[in-house]
Amino acid sequence: SFRFVGMSKMDYNFSDLFGFSKMAAAQMDCPTSASCHSKAVIYLAGIVAGSVLLGYYIGVQITKRMSRINHDIKLSTDKVVDTVDVEDIGEKKVFCRCWKSSKFPYCDGSHNKHNAATGDNVGPLVITKGSSK
Repeated sequence: SFRFVGMSKMDYNFSDLFGFSKMAAAQMDCPTSASCHSKAVIYLAGIVAGSVLLGYYIGVQITKRMSRINHDIKLSTDKVVDTVDVEDIGEKKVFCRCWKSSKFPYCDGSHNKHNAATGDNVGPLVITKGSSK
């Protein structure tokens, strides 16, 4: 028995707290009863199905969050668009494609750490001024 502090002198049994009486517990102890086994299988199947659905739902929610590529840059806009004037490029400019650069839209080498951690092979976009022929 378990006694709640501050309540009248009523004794509570943990099995009574969860809606099971001692008689119900005794009725569940039936190793040879076919109906008891059927009920146990149905309860177990319900618990397994519920657990699978809960695990699937949690997995879907986590993957939705992880599928975002851009976690930092201009999140308030619907689409990130940067323009660079051709005259400003000079001889060579290196642009970020991993969305992890602190100098976005220019590359700062952040993709190297990302590639080492994930096994990915992302790299920058390098634009060079070509010679006219």
